[in-house]
Amino acid sequence: MKKFLTIVFILIFSTTVYAKKNKNTWDYPLLEYSGWVIKGSEHHYKFKSNLRQDKNVLKEFKNNKETGIISYLLFEDDKIVIDESDIPTSVQGNKIIDGLLPSHSMGKSLVSYVTGHAICEGYIDNINVKLNDWPLIKNTLYEDSILLDLLNMKAGDQKWVGDRIIGSDNRIQGFNNETGAIASNNVNVIGLKKVMNKYLKGSEKSKLIYNYSALTTNIIMNYVKHKAGKDWDKLLHKVFNEHVGVKNNVQFQKSRKYEDFVSARYSFYANRYDYLRIAKTMMDDWHNDTCAGKYLKTIYENRIKKKDNVKEVDSVGLYTKSYGGQFHFDIYGIKKKRKIIGLDGFAGQQILIDLDNKRIIVVSSLYKNYNWKKIVHSVIKKGK
Repeated sequence: MKKFLTIVFILIFSTTVYAKKNKNTWDYPLLEYSGWVIKGSEHHYKFKSNLRQDKNVLKEFKNNKETGIISYLLFEDDKIVIDESDIPTSVQGNKIIDGLLPSHSMGKSLVSYVTGHAICEGYIDNINVKLNDWPLIKNTLYEDSILLDLLNMKAGDQKWVGDRIIGSDNRIQGFNNETGAIASNNVNVIGLKKVMNKYLKGSEKSKLIYNYSALTTNIIMNYVKHKAGKDWDKLLHKVFNEHVGVKNNVQFQKSRKYEDFVSARYSFYANRYDYLRIAKTMMDDWHNDTCAGKYLKTIYENRIKKKDNVKEVDSVGLYTKSYGGQFHFDIYGIKKKRKIIGLDGFAGQQILIDLDNKRIIVVSSLYKNYNWKKIVHSVIKKGK
């Protein structure tokens, strides 16, 4: 595989939480924010195929300059049965690097999966630990937070960050302790140490309610990084190279470096088939009752109601009733007993894992304008 860190990767990105056609800005450049690369495994899972065509999926690809879809995979009966892609060689003049595609907020779920492995490996005791052994968050609203509350987006941070305050998951606003000015900055970019020291020092926790926030995920990720210490790279290798067995290099990004602290963030890049490998491994974990599978079952059992009155039929993130452990659960219009894990990312990135019927859908897109109800929801709805 070519050294993809020699090229800047840029995809279309919107200034709002959910991308819409013709409202595009740039994604975070891969080179500038490059972080932890996990090498592909020689022992990666080799997919079998029994391909068929689906008229609804083909319709979306035929018009993908309007719909934005660039990849669609359906996995069932231990085979890939639909495999459509039209990944451009360039997006706005910048080359795509060996097929690496951004997770956007699907990476939040991958952070949770790494957290489960950190518990399995003994770096963290369990999901109910308090984050009281981490100096970085001392004297902020996150001090003494319970890990499970953070995993469920119940951090008590809704006065400062997240969807509830400004309708964006990645913005923080409040007083800059250095300048005294009101601030609104992207927490994925400015770094966690700066967030804690300049914006949240002395902040107090509010009522623990669901508040979808990028900062909450980045705190989880950096807490795991803190607990793993010098084994951080080893842990990531264990998860994606050894356990999942990705074929190609994958990567988590970092925020810009501030002082002596490099903060990790959930932004993740992988090949389209490696996203499917990750999803299949989660499904296998669940059914084989591995330690990681028990973690997934535990966060499912401890999921919470979203209570945000959002019910838009264009993504699993907006069309689900529950949230648990950085995953979306309980899809509207599907029987409550059905166990389906949802991963949702900005601009239409989607992974749905139907645990009962062992089916997986993986979608990548440049913007979210495809018919999600027809090619995702209606497809995953089929089954017992």
